[in-house]
Amino acid sequence: MKELLLIALIHLLAVMSPGPDLIMIAKNSVVYSRKTGVYTAIGLALGILTHVTYTLIGIGIIISQSIILYSVIKIAGAFYLIYLGLKALLSKSSMVSNKSLVKAEKDMSKFQAVKIGYLTNILNPKVTIFFLSIFSQVVSPETGLGMKILYGAEMSMATFVWFSFVANVLTIQAIKQHYDRFSGHIEKTMGVILTALGLKIIFSGRD
Repeated sequence: MKELLLIALIHLLAVMSPGPDLIMIAKNSVVYSRKTGVYTAIGLALGILTHVTYTLIGIGIIISQSIILYSVIKIAGAFYLIYLGLKALLSKSSMVSNKSLVKAEKDMSKFQAVKIGYLTNILNPKVTIFFLSIFSQVVSPETGLGMKILYGAEMSMATFVWFSFVANVLTIQAIKQHYDRFSGHIEKTMGVILTALGLKIIFSGRD
């Protein structure tokens, strides 16, 4: 129980810290809708399950030790963030009236929202290193596979709950009203942040 609580605390602090996941939830929630934000959170949670799965299998160790594999994942993730950022910057919805924007906000499907969340999380190599560290440094070697799976399920659920909470907060009516007034500027700002995050990943070292 102590090990579970420690892992839950470490993971919660990591999830709450600023990063691509948080930016993506913020963008999809305020630009599209609360529902889109929640489905994006589902994608992030599925990404966590994927990280946990291959870490338990042992692939995480291979990735962490292979400069080539790590770099490929890092570059793929960076370019994906840049792609989403440029897409937001060049979006025509930022240049049209609010009525047209509202119509455009309904275009993203549930599957698309889940896919964006999943790819944003799974293509972040630092998450791989995080889970490898958790299962090698925090989890006891004596801990059974069943308990490790429970840890992974808890972290996935915590990810979904936290980012769903963020999506709900950001789509409170008062906040949405402010968004409607500055929709174009907000969407472009999100685009700049996503693009900057992608560029930072490309030019950053393996830390």
